[in-house]
Order: sequence, then structure tokens, then C-alpha cells
Amino acid sequence: MENMEKQGFSFEKLAISPEIKKAVAEMGFINTTPIQEGTIPLIMAGKDVIGYSQTGTGKTAAFGIPAIEKIDPDKPKETQVLVLCPTRELAVQATEEIKKFAKYKKDIHTVCVYGGDSIERQIRELKRGAQIVIGTPGRIMDHMRRNTLKLQNLKMIILDEADEMLNIGFREDIETILRDIPEGKQTVLFSATMPPAIVAITKKFQNNPIMVRGQSHTQGLTVPAIEQIYYEAPIGHKEDVLCSILNLYDPKRSMIFCNTKKMVDELTENLQAKGYLAEGLHGDMRQTARSQVMNKFKNGKINILIATDVAARGIDVEDIEAVFNYDIPNDQEYYIHRIGRTGRAGKSGKAFTIVSGRRQVYALRDIQRFTKAQICQKPLPSSKEINQHQINKFVEMISEVLNHKKYQSYENIIDKLTEQGFELKDIAQSLLHLQLAGEIITEPLAYENLQYNNPKTKYAENRTKQFGRKNASAKNMTRLTINIGSKKGISPNHIVGAIAQATGLPGKIIGHIDIHPDYSLVDVDKHYEAQILSIMKKCKIKGIMTSTTPYKNK
Repeated sequence: MENMEKQGFSFEKLAISPEIKKAVAEMGFINTTPIQEGTIPLIMAGKDVIGYSQTGTGKTAAFGIPAIEKIDPDKPKETQVLVLCPTRELAVQATEEIKKFAKYKKDIHTVCVYGGDSIERQIRELKRGAQIVIGTPGRIMDHMRRNTLKLQNLKMIILDEADEMLNIGFREDIETILRDIPEGKQTVLFSATMPPAIVAITKKFQNNPIMVRGQSHTQGLTVPAIEQIYYEAPIGHKEDVLCSILNLYDPKRSMIFCNTKKMVDELTENLQAKGYLAEGLHGDMRQTARSQVMNKFKNGKINILIATDVAARGIDVEDIEAVFNYDIPNDQEYYIHRIGRTGRAGKSGKAFTIVSGRRQVYALRDIQRFTKAQICQKPLPSSKEINQHQINKFVEMISEVLNHKKYQSYENIIDKLTEQGFELKDIAQSLLHLQLAGEIITEPLAYENLQYNNPKTKYAENRTKQFGRKNASAKNMTRLTINIGSKKGISPNHIVGAIAQATGLPGKIIGHIDIHPDYSLVDVDKHYEAQILSIMKKCKIKGIMTSTTPYKNK
């Protein structure tokens, strides 16, 4: 296997048709990325290629441009290029990009096929003819079995994000497809990592492939324009810290990554309850629901997208200002994929990681060594910092209104108030109070009461303070029963979060918590018992409706 490493140059220097050069220029691309420069000439020459490059390096153009160039437009009914993608989103994105590259090419037809979409519509489109078919392995196999996708004249097959396809269980499907297509076809594979399973596929199905490295994997793997920050959250306060960061930086558009579908659902529900414009995205959602969420995110109807790694593959949304690692990624490579969603097209971005507990701190250190990146720790945001940010933002809004004189229609209201004897300064201050009353934090944030700055007590005492195992004011506590327990996966964190979120009370009023299989016992400050019982009489915990009652000795 020959190895090449390339640096990019102008698209004008590539031996590609004027029509594609025109489309590329129209899309705003001037210079090739290293992976594009290295792979496009080789694929055009008919070589089997392995593109070894990280996400966000222009791989769609690297295979899409030569794929278009190799199409015979005089055979509109024959499928000549097949592209396999791990997710529906990535397949749709690749289809859209290839159509843009082929804009000035006549009679080039592209069809995208994937599960969750109408197979009847896909069959109709395939019957009309498509030289390029892009899809997920499962749906491609379905069409091959139905004989609605005929590949006897196939020239090239492309495996995009091959490592991810293996990670989500497509290895058998991929090998079946590769065995069933005609011998002698050109095979092109792109992957961000090279696990043994990928190497095995290249040896079995490729003919003397040339590996092109888009970027040296001994150099830093993350984008310098992305500021990488981490916060160390007290145990059980990750969500509090996340909200504080959101309030402090106030990104116009951001993505939050979780490791599981369950956590995506829980965090989405919790943030929505707190008034954030957030939606979740994961593989268990129907395609129509996933498309609706993505459209909302792209159109600005929501500004926070919470997703799993797999669901986020193929999402290409501009102007994502910040990425949040709510969970430490299971694979170090995923960290690179995640933060690569921001800081694109020469713009800056921020990547925040929230860690809690020694194990997660060590895992982040491993990621830092792997990526050779500077991930700087910052102190947890304080109420004062967040309030100052809200005030500064409001001052900017007022300045904008004053500069453009957008206030003249309210002159009558001011006249009425001044006629009643109020001074203009007092009127302005009262309006500020009305506007900022819901924005300014009047009590310290929940985690500000914890001794998270003392490294000797950071972990042990945080747990004591949160769950009250050594509560000095136990005589002021009363016990409540919640009809949910360990059988439903409940932990003390869930109960503390539910009470704090529903009542708005600080976590310090919660004492000892005992989790039993079917119920949980919670000690709370007796001064707040009536308030908690009233609000928590019917309340969802982890999406399950529960009830809270005074404790009766069982």
C-alpha cells in the first residue's frame, strides 16, 4: 500500500472540466484541501484510493468531483457510481453537495436512498434513471434485493465515513454489497481512523490501494480557530454548569453532545422546561421528526441542538458558535468530530467540555494528549459574571434602539407618565427593572455553595453537601416519599435535579436520600415541606410521572 501526504493548491490547477471549476468557484472554493489535492487526480486516473482524513476536510468534494467527471451522460439509465454513507443526514448532505458540483454538467442525475423515507418514491426515481446513487447500506441492499437498483454497469463504489459505518454495525452489509457488485470496479474508501476492520476491508476488496493522508496524524488534530475550554462541575451539577455557560456566553447557535439517546431526551426535556430553545436528535427518532428538528435548527427557530455522535454525522450547519461536550466522548476521535462543527470557514468558535469526577478529568487529559490541543480549564461562572453579561447585552440592545431611533412610537406613553409627575430617570429605571427582573440572578447558583475550589475536599465533600450524609442541621429536616426507585434507573442526582427544577429551591435544602427499588426517601428542610409537597404532588422524573407524599414508616 503506497502512502502519500499532500498540501492543497488552487482548484484551477486540477485537471477537471470547466463546468465543475465554474460550480466550485460559485460555491466559494478557491484552494483545495490536502485530501482533495491528493485524491482527486488518483480517483480520476482510476486508482483505488484510501482517503485518511479527519472530518470537515472536504471529503465530499474529494470523491464527488471525480465521480461526476467519470459519468457517461449518454447512459442516463445506468447507475455508474454508488456512494455508501453511515447516516441519512450524511447521505442527504453528500447528495446536495454533489448536485452543486454537477450544476453546469448536463444530464447528470443523482438519487438519495435511505431508511425511513418512502421506498415507493425512491423506486420511481431509480426507474427514471440515476447515474449516481447515494444511500445508507441497509436501504441500498433493500433496493438490490428488489432489483430496483441495478449495478451491472457500475464503475465506482465509494465508502464515505467507513469507520463510522463499522461502528454502527454495517460491516456485514458493506461486505455483502462489495461482493455483489461487478468485479474490476474502482473502490474508494474514506475514513477518519484506520481500525483493523477497515484495513481488512481494504485488503479484501481493493486493488493495490493508495493511501492519501489529508493531514499528518502526528500533528495537532484540532482547528486552531477553536478555543477549547473545560469546566469541572461538582458531582450532580453538570446541568447547572451547562446552563450557566449558556447564559454567560449566550451563543446564537450551538450543539450539545451526549453519549446516549436517553441522555439526549432527558437533557432536552430539562432545558426546554427552563425556557431554552432546544431540540434533541438521535437514531430512534423517525426520519420526519429528525428532518423537522434539523429544519428548525437551520432556520433559527431553535438555537440549541442536543445530539448523539451518530445522529450528528453529516450535519453541516454554518455559524455554529459553540459546541458542548456534556458527556466525555467514548472514543477520542469523536472529540475531534464534535468540536469540528464550529470554527469553520475561517471563523472562530468555542468548544466546552464539562467534566465531573476524577475519572472524567483523566479521560479529558487523555483526549488532550491524543489531540495535542490546549484545553484550558476555567473557573465556574458566578452569578455576578452572568448578571454582568445580561446587563451588557441589554445595554447593547438599548444602544441599538437609540442609534436607529426605534422608540418614537412610544412617545405617548412617556408623556402620560411625566404628566403624573414621574421623572424620566425613574421611568427608565423602572423599565429596566421590568425587563431584567427575570434575567438577573438574585441568589447564588446551586454549585456556588459547594466547596469545589478546594482540591482536598472537592469530591468527598461535594457528595456530602449534596446528599446530606453528614448534614449538621438534621434536626431541621423532614422526610418525604417519592414513588419511584432504582428499578427505573433513578439516582440521587435525578431527585435533586427534579426538586430543584420544579420548585426553584436551592440544592442545599435537600439532605439524605435513600433509593429503594420502588420508592425513594428524601430528607428536606422542614420549612419548605409544604411548598415541595404542593409542587411535587405530580411531577416528572426522568420522563416518568411521580407523586411525592409525607413519609410513613414502611
